[in-house]
Amino acid sequence: MQLKDKTIIITGASSGIGAAAALLFAKEGARLVLAARREAELTTLVNQIIQSNGEAVMLAGDVQSEDYNAELVSLAVETFGGLQCAFNNAGIMGEMCPIPHMDADNWRSVLDVNLTSAFFAAKHQIPAMKATGAGSLVFTSSFVGHTIGFPGMGAYAAAKAGLVGLTQVLAAEHGPEGIRANALLPGGTKTPMAGDDLEFHEFVKGLHALKRMADPKEIAQAAAFLLSDQASFVTGAAFLADGGNSINKT
Repeated sequence: MQLKDKTIIITGASSGIGAAAALLFAKEGARLVLAARREAELTTLVNQIIQSNGEAVMLAGDVQSEDYNAELVSLAVETFGGLQCAFNNAGIMGEMCPIPHMDADNWRSVLDVNLTSAFFAAKHQIPAMKATGAGSLVFTSSFVGHTIGFPGMGAYAAAKAGLVGLTQVLAAEHGPEGIRANALLPGGTKTPMAGDDLEFHEFVKGLHALKRMADPKEIAQAAAFLLSDQASFVTGAAFLADGGNSINKT
């Protein structure tokens, strides 16, 4: 149980990688604070975890709100006595189109959900981790904007690349306090964000050296490693879990 007795906030927890992480982290002994916009899905997930003898609470809201990020930390401290870890996973892809045709509202929305929310999260999570003596943050970035640029994904790429830079600074600033920060860069993953176009899925599979997409649990396993003490000397990393996407040319 590599996450035993660790209290972990998970954003974007209602589906996909976040939901898979919640189920896995609970089995690994973590106490969870689950966050997403969809209250019904969060409630179902919390009930599932509790029925399996896990520990979890939830708070529905919008990660674009600084107050919401502060409330998640308060809930963790009030319910479980502190905060050791956070998997800041919430994100959106936004409208896909070339930059000259992109609406400014789309640009702002994608950066707010994917990047500014991470700033709010770290701003409130790190003081709580300092109070417990150590901590680990993981941000879900992407190979898009790091090892490859997909046409039409300028806002998404900018936001996800920004997460890598934010992660590096947080790692440098707070390493002396025993707080680690890492960016997790998944490859193509079978989540609702990927849609259900089978032809598109076949194209995405071909981009990877493994010639398949990831199951959300596989990405959750990588997040669990980064959050755990098994990764105690890993910080400031852009950690690829991309099925060889970044090195594949065939």
